[in-house]
Amino acid sequence: MAQTRDESRSRPTDDGARTVPVLPLTTGVVLPQMVVTIALETDEARAAADALGSLDRDPKPELLLVPRVGGRYGRIGVLATVESHGELPGGTPALIVRATGRARMGAGVVGTGTALLVEADPIPEPDPSARAVELADELRQLTTALFEQLGGRRLTAVLDEVDGPSGLADLAGWWPDLAIERKVELLETVDVEARVELVLAWVRDALAEAEVATSIAREVNEGMEERQREFLLRQQLDAIKKELGEGGDEEDLAARFRARLAELELTEEVRAHAEREVDRLERMSPQNAEYGWVRTWLETFTELPWGQRTVDVLDLAAAKAVLDTDHTGLDEVKDRIVEFLAVRKLRADRGVEETGGRGSGAIVTLAGPPGVGKTSLGESIARALGREFVRVALGGVRDEAEIRGHRRTYVGAQPGRIVRALTEAGSMNPVVLLDEVDKVGSDWRGDPSSALLEVLDPAQNHTFRDHYLEVDLDLSEVLFIATANVLDTIPGPLRDRMEIITIDGYTEDEKVAIARDHLLARQLERNALRPDEVTVTDDALRAVVDGWTREAGVRGLERLLGKVLRKAATRIARGDEAGGAQVTVDVDDLRGLLGRPRFEDDHADRTGVPGVATGLAVTGAGGDVLYVETTAMDGDTGLTLTGQLGDVMKESASIALSYLRANAASLGLDAGALQRRFHVHFPAGAIPKDGPSAGITMTTALASLLTGRPVRGDVAMTGEVTLSGRVLPIGGVKQKLLAAHRTGVTTVVLPARNGPDLDDVPESVLADLTVHLVSDVREVLEVALERAA
Repeated sequence: MAQTRDESRSRPTDDGARTVPVLPLTTGVVLPQMVVTIALETDEARAAADALGSLDRDPKPELLLVPRVGGRYGRIGVLATVESHGELPGGTPALIVRATGRARMGAGVVGTGTALLVEADPIPEPDPSARAVELADELRQLTTALFEQLGGRRLTAVLDEVDGPSGLADLAGWWPDLAIERKVELLETVDVEARVELVLAWVRDALAEAEVATSIAREVNEGMEERQREFLLRQQLDAIKKELGEGGDEEDLAARFRARLAELELTEEVRAHAEREVDRLERMSPQNAEYGWVRTWLETFTELPWGQRTVDVLDLAAAKAVLDTDHTGLDEVKDRIVEFLAVRKLRADRGVEETGGRGSGAIVTLAGPPGVGKTSLGESIARALGREFVRVALGGVRDEAEIRGHRRTYVGAQPGRIVRALTEAGSMNPVVLLDEVDKVGSDWRGDPSSALLEVLDPAQNHTFRDHYLEVDLDLSEVLFIATANVLDTIPGPLRDRMEIITIDGYTEDEKVAIARDHLLARQLERNALRPDEVTVTDDALRAVVDGWTREAGVRGLERLLGKVLRKAATRIARGDEAGGAQVTVDVDDLRGLLGRPRFEDDHADRTGVPGVATGLAVTGAGGDVLYVETTAMDGDTGLTLTGQLGDVMKESASIALSYLRANAASLGLDAGALQRRFHVHFPAGAIPKDGPSAGITMTTALASLLTGRPVRGDVAMTGEVTLSGRVLPIGGVKQKLLAAHRTGVTTVVLPARNGPDLDDVPESVLADLTVHLVSDVREVLEVALERAA
């Protein structure tokens, strides 16, 4: 069926039903205002033409053109007048018809013969509504945009020849990409407004698809033009370099990598792997997507310090002097480093060779509260050994690839932090500080602490394999030093590979010495002051330590010293000191420089009433004192615990109360008073607390409440209690005694089995403390409670 556009806008003049032959359409749909040529190829079509009678006698007889899809006739067709008849070039008879309007095909069949004759009921078209006119305007605009997008600007002239919403909507019948089912739907949509909305939705979808296709085509063309431009520029660049005698082809790049590999000290396996990558680069086009990956890998590989090592300083006295100069105290750490050097010295003196790279490394973990010098100690150790130093911050690392590297197939892939540390150090035997190893996390990206298992195992790390490099890397000569605030968060298998050295904090005398010998000089330099301009007395330093900074480390102390020196610098800069006279800071000057003291010894006040006891605990910031407050009230028998306590501490409170109830008679307690509700509270409720070491403290506080005898204000205690009243040992003795000493406590109650731990406590601290070693709760109460009046 060939179609041509109808130049006429005529409509049927007779709106009455009429009997007309049906000509079924199997390959298309005819809509009003169309002029089409219909080939009479089927028996049904020829029968319909014969039913028209003599075409010569009736110049414009009518047909009902009905689409037939899937063997079924449509409900709606179009009435068409026959304009002419003849034959197509192939000899097939044909009719040229003009569609005049929609008509509904009646159900009854009239007449005889082979043709199908039906009653056709013309469907009149009412005047369009305002809404239909509005939609038609939008349809005209979108159709114009679609024609322009498709590059058919001449098609927009067709729209100017069509008036009215109905004709504009029916114009979609000429759309060659519109499915026949949609054309049938368009024919059978009698309502003009609904018909315009239907076509409008189709045009919107087609316009969106055309815009996407145009955008993709434009991007593809731009990409091709860019690649062609880059190719031409590279060809020109190579030609220019050849004219200048500089080379420039990829063979020169491969030659440079081969020359670099020849200089590196590599094993046969590693060298073969690297040479294969150079061969790949040489055969690969620069336009290949993998070219950049291979080149970056070779650059990363050749930047590693293969075979480069620093010579250890094996003078033990000189190394010890460096450590003593940089840090006060920390004798255990210093002794361990000297031992490491002593072994290296004996190996060198006696010609003992390393076996397969194993055994020459060491993994030391410095555990302790913040501010005790763990991080700075790593740099000092490197200086004492004469090695390069590199710090790897692990705090908050959650991606395993940060340790082992990324696979080369990932975009932006790079080696892990261990490999990057070696590159930064420029040596295969540096001191690598793994800072904050206790704060390594894990999530869906993997567990970095598991990746550290191989790194920190001297039996395995001589063949460490980074995912990016994919070659064996010998880490056995690296001295790994890890730092951590707490050990509980480090997984057991990783902790088992570490040689843990605990740094529990400093005594008051050590803090004063550190401030005088190290912190003060550093702060003078930072504040542009000369040593002869400002003097801080030892008494002032001791007062700052005792009244403003009760901490395990010295970080807060350094901040306060910086504050003091900044105020002194302000005086000098303003000329307040006549003739540049020296500024001396003594105890009496501290309140004006730092404000009122932050800490006061108030133990006697807090424990002056029955039911309050002082305990000792270890937190992430070091040792600390904590208070236990108890009270009792009438009501249901039970126990209430507050202060953000963990499960272990809650169980300890229940054990303490059960012990007192079970032994009320022997302890001289009123059994009736124990049948009340008790409330145990730990102040500083925002801080989580857990552990069994507060057991005897809670027992003492409850016993004090029940007997009415206050706990001595100078006594602090720690220990686990059992249901039978036994006092079991606990950990962190040194940190707890240092905390007691800092806060002015003079008497400490400890479990008897913790007696050997007192050897780790400085003698200056023990000299100021009276330590009672107990094995039973009765002994605790005997020491801690005031005598009955």
